[in-house]
Amino acid sequence: MNYASIRKCDIANGEGVRVSLFVSGCSHHCKGCFNEEAQKFDYGEAFTREVEDEIIEAMKPSHISGLTLLGGEPMERENQRALLPFLRRIFGHDHEAGTGKTLWIYTGCTLEQLQDHSSRWYTQCTDEILSMTDVLVDGPFIEELKDISLKFRGSSNQRILKLK
Repeated sequence: MNYASIRKCDIANGEGVRVSLFVSGCSHHCKGCFNEEAQKFDYGEAFTREVEDEIIEAMKPSHISGLTLLGGEPMERENQRALLPFLRRIFGHDHEAGTGKTLWIYTGCTLEQLQDHSSRWYTQCTDEILSMTDVLVDGPFIEELKDISLKFRGSSNQRILKLK
């Protein structure tokens, strides 16, 4: 997996001050996407163990509320496979016994698509990733429904789902 960028002090993509990882690769190709270059799976840099360590270190201060995954599309099949071991490092297999940090994921998929075992989005990683997720911002960006007054989302069809 590649990533487009890391923001170590982000206040736009979730509650509190967050570390945000923008992954590369997205097959949604939403019209008006704010991060169009990250739709390419080979865009950016390789997501390595050293990059994971950098993010984990950036999350340590007490003023950091948690991690946000967005992109690109974190829930692309290959991105899920790359992200799950990293998320286990941060949150462990039992998120409730984890770091006290929260996980927000932005996805162009709906929660229902991610939970549907016959969906192209569902993998052997999906359930575990969702079990670690505190907040899922779901649904594709729809330019015709764009509303800059919305908090933490770009278009009115997108939902902010508290999974925890």
